[in-house]
Amino acid sequence: MGRVKVLMFSLLVVSVPLMAQFKQQVESRPSVSETLVRQQNSNFLFGWFDPSQLSFHHSYSLSYMNVGGQGLSLGVLTSSLFYKFSEPLDVQFDVSMQHSPFSSFGNTKDLSGIYLSRAQLNYRPSENMLFQIQYSQLPTMYWWGMNRPSMFYNGRGNFDEEQH
Repeated sequence: MGRVKVLMFSLLVVSVPLMAQFKQQVESRPSVSETLVRQQNSNFLFGWFDPSQLSFHHSYSLSYMNVGGQGLSLGVLTSSLFYKFSEPLDVQFDVSMQHSPFSSFGNTKDLSGIYLSRAQLNYRPSENMLFQIQYSQLPTMYWWGMNRPSMFYNGRGNFDEEQH
């Protein structure tokens, strides 16, 4: 009789925690791979690339500078590529081509070239949260005065009112 009581008590002790862990409906939460990869009927590149989420934008900027009777013109064509992988994840690339259609400085360095002006990865896990990784490159003389000493411009983003 003592063995039966011990067996019944041990079955009761083991079954109570098991009943406490049982759920009628399992909560469905998407996995990380489901949020990063679009689950559609697209077979293009195994579902990783959806052409409807790709956009291009182009802009052209032309500037002219005159210093001491010498002039320099600088043109920049920027092509922006934007792709939205999924709702929280997108990427943007800006490729720029720079040229100098006019310069009266004589023997100056060639300012022409192609460069990656921005590469940016954005991840928005919620409405009020943004993780962003960005690479940015600006060519020489694109922002005149930022790294050049001047009696008026201090190179820190503002102009000096007093001359030293």
